[in-house]
Amino acid sequence: MDAVLFDMDGTLVDSERLWGIALAELAVRAGGTLSGAARLAMVGSSMSRSMRIFREDLGQPDRPEAPDVAWLTDRVCELFADGLVWRPGAMELLLAVRDAGIRTALVTSTGRRLVEIALKTLGAENFDVVVCGDEVTTPKPDPEPYRTAAALLGVPISRCVAIEDSPSGLASAVAAGAAVLAVPAELELPPVDGVHLRSSLVGVDPAFLAGLIRR
Repeated sequence: MDAVLFDMDGTLVDSERLWGIALAELAVRAGGTLSGAARLAMVGSSMSRSMRIFREDLGQPDRPEAPDVAWLTDRVCELFADGLVWRPGAMELLLAVRDAGIRTALVTSTGRRLVEIALKTLGAENFDVVVCGDEVTTPKPDPEPYRTAAALLGVPISRCVAIEDSPSGLASAVAAGAAVLAVPAELELPPVDGVHLRSSLVGVDPAFLAGLIRR
């Protein structure tokens, strides 16, 4: 194993809950209520796709996107700044991977402005490469984010393990050619060929991850 590629929201930190708070508040500002189904459909998606789901759910397909994105980003920045909670086992695994001298990347659909705030919790020094959702041409579920991370690290994607919590993230990592560990958070994840499923990252260590490639 040459590198571990970590998703952020829902995988390393419990930030999907904060996105849910901000989106619900935005829906109220728009004069509506965001449905639970729409919120779940947004998990792991890019900002543009999430906003499209948002407009459709509220029955406002022609609602301007830019002001909503600006307000949502500002609100999530406030929520992130109050502190992010690690997912079970995530901090221990990240530190163990670093202690083992294995290269790491953060591969997220979240934009750079928010990621910089999250890195105050995650530790910027814990990642050799950070690939944000607004820094790729085609975000998850396209394989570009994970292929970009491997290329920046200078390692074959086939020698990388990606850790994800959402269907779009899994699709991206699988299509890129990484070994994939799925750890569900907000969504139940169905079995997918080539994806190894665990209920949490508790007890996962570098040796376990390396074994996913050998399989």
